[in-house]
Amino acid sequence: MYKYILAFAGYYFLGFFGAFIGYLFGSSIDRAKDYGIGGINPLGNAHRQEVFLETVFVLMGNLAKADGHISKNEINHVEALMQKMGMASEHRKIAIEQFKRGSASDFNTDSALDQFMATCGSTLNLKQVLLMYLMVMALADGKLDPAEQDLLEHISIRLGYSRAQFNQMLEMVLNQSHFSGGQAHSASALEDAYKALGVTKDNTDQEIKRAYRKLISQYHPDKLIGQGLPEDMIAVATEQAKEIQVAYDLIKKQRQSE
Repeated sequence: MYKYILAFAGYYFLGFFGAFIGYLFGSSIDRAKDYGIGGINPLGNAHRQEVFLETVFVLMGNLAKADGHISKNEINHVEALMQKMGMASEHRKIAIEQFKRGSASDFNTDSALDQFMATCGSTLNLKQVLLMYLMVMALADGKLDPAEQDLLEHISIRLGYSRAQFNQMLEMVLNQSHFSGGQAHSASALEDAYKALGVTKDNTDQEIKRAYRKLISQYHPDKLIGQGLPEDMIAVATEQAKEIQVAYDLIKKQRQSE
């Protein structure tokens, strides 16, 4: 709407060039309204949040059943997620039904992804957070079944990621999990820390800092809420950010002592 108003105003005062500038500026305002940038929280965000939540739970069910059975660890993971979100009993019932629907043999993964992309496809952070949640889910039982990895790769490609990007993100999420609870859980903690940030020991301090800042930015609460992540799920994203922080602090401490 604003792009047309400002285009008309620009043409009135400055002619064709003014109309062009007004159209571009108005378009940026329209996008901000759409994505909730600049403190604007449009009604459209409520729909985006609803679609995001539904997609998370149906694809978790789909992923849990990918290897032929749903493990106790996977069920516990979903229960823990709902607990972290502080879901009321009514919302828990809906989420459980969505999980069951996703685990059904006739569930259409591509249809669910089409709906997600139509509503959330323009929001890079939501796509990344969705894929991160699913990767963590797949790793809940301590291993990644080939069928689960194939499904995750299919989902990532439908979200617009290349196979190389998928493999890098999977390795990062796997190694970030080694820093859950705010501490390292592996004998090879330093090596894991580099992988968690998607860098190597050969990268410079500045390159590592840039990688760290980029990852932290992707989980920034204001940015995620602005793009449509339900506030209930911010705690989960914040937990992931803490793992990244611990990994970065370990690398920085090691480099400062050298």
